Order: sequence, then C-alpha cells, then structure tokens
Amino acid sequence: MIHPARRQPFAVNLLLSAMLLSGSALAAVTDQEILQDPKNPQQIVTNGLGVQGQRYSPLDALNVDNVKDLRPVWAFSFGGEKQRGQQAQPMIKDGVMYLTGSYSRVFAVDARTGKKLWQYDARLPDDIRPCCDVINRGVALYGDLVFFGTLDAKLVALNKDTGKVVWSKKVADHKEGYSISAAPMVVNGKLITGVAGGEFGVVGQISAFDPKNGALLWTRPTVEGHMGYVYKDGKAVENGISGGEAGKTWPGDLWKTGGAAPWLGGYYDPETNLLLFGTGNPAPWNSHLRPGDNLYSSSRLALNPDDGTIKWHFQSTPHDGWDYDGVNELISFNYKEGGKDIKAAATADRNGFFYVLDRTNGKFIRGFPFVDKITWASGLDKDGRPIYVDSSRPGAPGSEAKGSSVFVAPAFLGAKNWMPMAYNQDTGLFYVPSNEWGMDIWNEGIAYKKGAAFLGAGFTIKPLNEDYIGVLRAIDPKTGKEVWRHKNFAPLWGGVLTTKGNLVFTGTPEGFLQAFNAKTGEKVWEFQTGSGVLGSPITWEMDGEQYVSVVSGWGGAVPLWGGEVAKRVKDFNQGGMLWTFKLPKELVAKR
Repeated sequence: MIHPARRQPFAVNLLLSAMLLSGSALAAVTDQEILQDPKNPQQIVTNGLGVQGQRYSPLDALNVDNVKDLRPVWAFSFGGEKQRGQQAQPMIKDGVMYLTGSYSRVFAVDARTGKKLWQYDARLPDDIRPCCDVINRGVALYGDLVFFGTLDAKLVALNKDTGKVVWSKKVADHKEGYSISAAPMVVNGKLITGVAGGEFGVVGQISAFDPKNGALLWTRPTVEGHMGYVYKDGKAVENGISGGEAGKTWPGDLWKTGGAAPWLGGYYDPETNLLLFGTGNPAPWNSHLRPGDNLYSSSRLALNPDDGTIKWHFQSTPHDGWDYDGVNELISFNYKEGGKDIKAAATADRNGFFYVLDRTNGKFIRGFPFVDKITWASGLDKDGRPIYVDSSRPGAPGSEAKGSSVFVAPAFLGAKNWMPMAYNQDTGLFYVPSNEWGMDIWNEGIAYKKGAAFLGAGFTIKPLNEDYIGVLRAIDPKTGKEVWRHKNFAPLWGGVLTTKGNLVFTGTPEGFLQAFNAKTGEKVWEFQTGSGVLGSPITWEMDGEQYVSVVSGWGGAVPLWGGEVAKRVKDFNQGGMLWTFKLPKELVAKR
C-alpha cells in the first residue's frame, strides 16, 4: 500500500533518516519501551498509558489555566456505514496513530495531519455473536507489528507500515459464542488476550501467543475445573487444573459451561511480575441452578505471565445472581500507611463496591460503596465478602415460567462498566465514571445449547434519578471519601484520562469531550464531537506541543440493553470520528 509523503521538521527528518540508515529495529516497539511507556510522553505504546493502566500522563504544558485554549487541529472519519460503537484507545509510535473501529477494523493515521495511511477490515462471518455491540477497544504494538482481536475470536498481526496481514490465529470458535473485543497486550515478549462470550456459556480463558508467528504458548481457563496448558514444540503439556479440581464450587457439570470470560483484557504489574485480569459473569445468570461460589467467575485474578499459573484470586461477587461481572480493571498503585509502603491495586466493581487489595497476595485491604444506592448487599465483611440481602436475589422459577421479580441497584450494566477509570499520582485520587441505575430482574428456566444465549433471566433497567444517571467521581482510595462529583443526564460510557497538569478528561453520550480540574471537579473545557464519546482519551507530546485525542461514536451496550434508560439516548446519533486537539506552542510560552 502506498504511503503519502509527510512534511517533517528538519530535526525529525534527520532522526528518521538515521533510523532508516541503522535499520528498522530502532522503529520497532521493544519490551523496554512498553515498560517505560509512562515516562515517554512522545509516544503511547500501551493500553492504559502504561502497563499498570493508571491512565496518567506526566505532561503539564496543558493545564487548568490554559486548557480553555485547547483547539481541534484535525478530525478523521472511519467512513462507510459502520458508524457504531467506537470504544478504542489510540496508540502512537513515530508520528503514526494506530487504532481500531467497530466491526473489527484497524486504521493507521498520520498524527500530524490526520491523513489515513492504511486501513484493514477483517472479513467477518455473518453469524458472529457479540454480546454488546460490534465494538473493539484497541490494538497492541510490538516489534514491527500491530495486533488486535476480532469479533469472530481471532488474533490478527498486521505490518505496522502497510497494514498487510502477517499472521492470523483462531483463538476460539465463534459458533460457540466466543468473540474478542478487548485490546491485547504484550508482556515479556508474549502476546496475551482474554475472550468474551459469558452470555453464551463459554469457558473463559486467558492465553499467551508468540508475537512473531502466533504460536500458542500457554492457556489458562478461568473456570474452576479446567486444565491449563503450556506448549512446547507445538505440543500441549498439562499445567494444572484451575482451582485444583472440578466441581468444588459448581454443581454437577455446570462448570463445563461456566462463563467467567475475561472479556476486558488485563494489565501487568512489573513490581510483582503479575498479570492482573478480571473475569465476567457465571453462566447461566439464574443463580439457583448453580449453588456455590462458582469460581473463578466475577473475580480478579493474578497470573504468572510466563506460564499462566493463577497466583491469587479475589472474588467480588461469589454466587453472582445479578450479572455483576468482575472484569473491571485492577489498577496498581503504591501509597504509604503507618510508615509502610503498600503495594496496592484498586478496582471499582459493577456491584457498586470499590475495593483496595494487596496486589502481592490478593488480600482485602478495604472496600466501600462508590455509588449512592446498593440494595443487593448491606456491606462487606472483614475479608471483603459481600453481606447479602436475601430478599434482593431474584427468585427461582418453579412450576411457573419465571421466578419472582425483584428491584435491585445497581443494574446489571453496573455501577461502573468497562469504561476505565484513571489514577492521578499527584492528587492520589481515582477518577471513576459511574452510573446510578437499578433494574427489575427475574429468573427463568434455561438449558445450555451451543452458540445460543445462556441467561435464564430477564430484566428491565431503570434510572434512579430524573435529572442524571452518569456521575464522574473523584475517590480517595485510602479513606473511601468522595472528594467531588460531576453529574451527567445520560449514562457515562467512556474512559478517563488524568494528567500532571491537574486535568481530568472524559466524554459523554451527548457528544462532549470534557476537562475538569482534578482537585476541585470544576469543568474547565468542553468540545462537541458530534456523537457520543465512548473512547478513552489520550495525550502526548509532538514537535514541542501537547496533543489530546479521542474517538467519538455512539453505540455499545446501553442502547441495546438499556430498557427504560434507552429512552434517554434514543435520539443520539451514531458516528465514527477520531478527534485531535492541541495547545499551540505560542500559548505554552505565555504560561
């Protein structure tokens, strides 16, 4: 594919010439670059602006005093009729932006001009089974390759300069309900991904591949009772059963279709050498069919990246009966308490509780509600286990077609869903995109059929307030205190970015990209993008100027599953745009 010429400043031309003379290795993404990503603001080569996923930028040229001068410099359309559900975080390497769009597409864009360099469209079968729209959340970069997962559960490696397929690997069978929507990641030279499909009774798994050729290196099922494997010379070698044996926390054979899909992907903590993944709902939703804790569903897992061994787990919702997936990101951070350095990890769960764990062993440090209304549990015990309110569990269907219905808060779409929060190293606060809603939910009889929905429940989501659903919250993880909040009429469904410039960026379904004072919560800037902002914003430095980019395009789970909430968003326009803004040099100089 032909690349258009790009005008470069003289110094940049010299650098590129030197790179060409010394070979392509200098332009390749290395393991060291991945680990040092937060310290190199000229590029973004990890999902989360660092392997720990803090989504914090050390850049401060753009700040609360001058953000009012942030202005759009170019916009790129994804084109065609596939303008639906854009949830990606862009990556940037050597002045080129790489990102995904809906329907398993990948784009390379000139970061200076917004001009498309190449585009790859996966050839999807007609019978894909994505639970929650045709979205994709981004790529991974390593060497000279761009990696992403497809809605028919494949991993694809593309040449970063041409977009040509280098290899393609089937991860799982889409006809059984598997898909991939998360951005994969590269850790210690291994390409790692989870799968989606919990609503279809799949068996969740996390797998590692050789980035050079797609060879399977190890796989770890996330449902208790299934064997893990490492692969040597292409042959599978048993590596222990997840949980030690089958059926300990599952009745009968339900562990064979147990769900627990790690559909959001994970992060990595270099200090402990652990992969940190969350797992989704158990299957089916009807909890009366599967008494027990149902490990490792609705949990956080720490895995050895070398062979996939589970080192520890924390289950946020044992015996989940409300679809409170535990996939939400587990973000590593350190703090001091009682004169000691604490290696912690924090997560804001769909079930409404915010958890702080010891990331060296998974032990519960503290937990607290981060939304206003939780009815399914009255609190957490000393180990972080929920104290159930029995009357808030939907009833078992007997001779009737369905069991008794109950109203529960939060709704199954969660006090917080997939949209990633951010941690600011200066304020010590987490910035959490949350939602205040509840649901009527009831259970129904169900039997497993390969490739068919495996829910055994019905539901209707309802707002808890007339004037808002979404709430952006600043939360102190050491005290549980909410420092500030900003309300939004529609649900929040996009990621958060925070910076050393005392800023917090996020978007709204109404189409606004907004910036807030990280300390006070004052809204200091906004821009209308033309469609709902579901992507995760990024910021980087190029040619001495600070840039901000975000993907805009309404879609995702809310309009598909939102019940009465969907009435609030029914008139929102779909879209597919990549917006880029900058603070010009002359304005920075006036600081």
